[in-house]
Amino acid sequence: MRKNSNTNRNREFSKRLDWIQGFFLLAILMFIVYLFCVQVLDIRHFRAKAQNQRRASSFVMRGNIYDRNGIKLATDTVYYDIFARKEDFVHTPEELAKMLAPILKISQVDLTEKLKQDVSLISLKKNVDRHTRDEIAKLNLREIPMDKKSIRTYPQGTLAAHVLGYYNFDADVASGVELTAKDTLENVSKASNLEMTPKGKVIYNISTDPIAATKPAKGKDVTLTIDAAVQHVCEKELMKTIEKFKAHRGAVIVMNPRNGEILAYAVYPYFDPNNFKSATSFQIKNWTLTDVFPPGSTFKAITVASAMELGKINRYTKINDTGKIKIGWWTIKNYDYAKHPKPGMIDLVYLFEHSSNVGSVLVAQMMSRFEFYSMLKKFGFGEKTGIDLPGESVGLLKYPGRWDASDHASMGYGYGSSVTAIQMVSAISAIANDGVRVTPHVIKYSPEEEAVKIKKERVMTPEHARIVTELLTESINRGKSPIKSDSYNIAAKTGTSIKPKENGTGYTNKLYTSIIGYMPSSDPQVLIYVIVDSAQGGEIWGNTVAAPIFKEISIQIAHILNLQPDKTNLTFPDKEKTEE
Repeated sequence: MRKNSNTNRNREFSKRLDWIQGFFLLAILMFIVYLFCVQVLDIRHFRAKAQNQRRASSFVMRGNIYDRNGIKLATDTVYYDIFARKEDFVHTPEELAKMLAPILKISQVDLTEKLKQDVSLISLKKNVDRHTRDEIAKLNLREIPMDKKSIRTYPQGTLAAHVLGYYNFDADVASGVELTAKDTLENVSKASNLEMTPKGKVIYNISTDPIAATKPAKGKDVTLTIDAAVQHVCEKELMKTIEKFKAHRGAVIVMNPRNGEILAYAVYPYFDPNNFKSATSFQIKNWTLTDVFPPGSTFKAITVASAMELGKINRYTKINDTGKIKIGWWTIKNYDYAKHPKPGMIDLVYLFEHSSNVGSVLVAQMMSRFEFYSMLKKFGFGEKTGIDLPGESVGLLKYPGRWDASDHASMGYGYGSSVTAIQMVSAISAIANDGVRVTPHVIKYSPEEEAVKIKKERVMTPEHARIVTELLTESINRGKSPIKSDSYNIAAKTGTSIKPKENGTGYTNKLYTSIIGYMPSSDPQVLIYVIVDSAQGGEIWGNTVAAPIFKEISIQIAHILNLQPDKTNLTFPDKEKTEE
């Protein structure tokens, strides 16, 4: 009985062993088939995979950035980092130091100590120029590898820094045009892939492009609408006033209202994009795009233009200016109430010339809340202008359903809403451009790109826009404005507003002073906006702080752009010519 049991057990074991052997034989067979497929049938796939493991894109440089006249504002400069690879040493540290010290301008003793470090890769010097690299290359030292890299440089220093922004190759971080035009600046039409050794040397074969192996690929260049000469004038004149009045910050924006091209964009405080890492966030931020403020009396031009377009007023409208007006519990006075307590019946030129708060409130009240709001939206308030720079804010424009009587009234003279500087430029440019608002931009686009990126929106009729321009122009010519010119008719409006507290509750004792205008008013070619934040000392008004900057800039711009004087005979283009 026991014998039969042992026999059955042996048979069962033999069967299991046969199954195990069969399984392993099958696995070996499958592995042989797999190797045959890999090494014979599918060789191309794995050959390509092996090549990709030693393939690297050629060195790519970003495109240059130029001003509208071809002046280089940003470019890539090639530098080299010099290393020593310990495993490749064929010279002693002393011998290497003797050869390299004069070229690298490092003490021979210090260089010897570096070369004696017990690490596989020793950094000797970073950011050396091409000449230094070539001198080292002549020594044919296999133990001294040199890594090529690109650094973004800005030949004009701080000029137009907030437009250009900066670019950090190491972190791939950018701002300004460096960010918005990133795809273009890095767009290489034909990228070259090279096969490299683990040590970074090119593996040449029949298909290797020798030019691509030695010459770096380069992205497309970008041309700006900025005029370097106009930009320099704006930055210089702004800086003079900032220093004179010890102001917190300021800005000057110059734009062609006909096509939306920005000729200058000066934002103080300035910073050097060549050394952006040492700049503070306060210096780097383009606050004219991000920060909002009450526009003050410059907004009166928008109030009058809105009422004009809605048919509530006309060129000859008279308003009873009582000097002060009570809205609910709040009394609104003219700024010069002490000198002119009751101006009486005033025209619209007087309203602009004397910056009548009461007159502006009464004009605003001629429009319903929803009518006024709809016009403000047409002028672009409460939304982004679409400028091709990053970080733009939409501003603050309360929905009319939530306006109370004081909101409605204060809106008329620039306190009911908060705007950005670029929104004010865009809105007033519509009046200058016969009622058409064009997207402001700093990049020169091709006709095809322009058709997509630049929008044109009719805000008011050409006739109404020209009437407002005539009223603004007459207010300057008739009054004692410091911007009055002997050669050019200028349509402009100053503004002064109290600066709100940063937490949004209440106001500080600081002021925003500003002026916005365009010239020649018979055929506007340039619009200039000046704003200064928190000027100190003396009489602080738009007329005393911002207007003198406008005056100096307008004189120099007229010369730079060769603007034709129109003072002798103020004539405005007829409707047919305007709409061509």
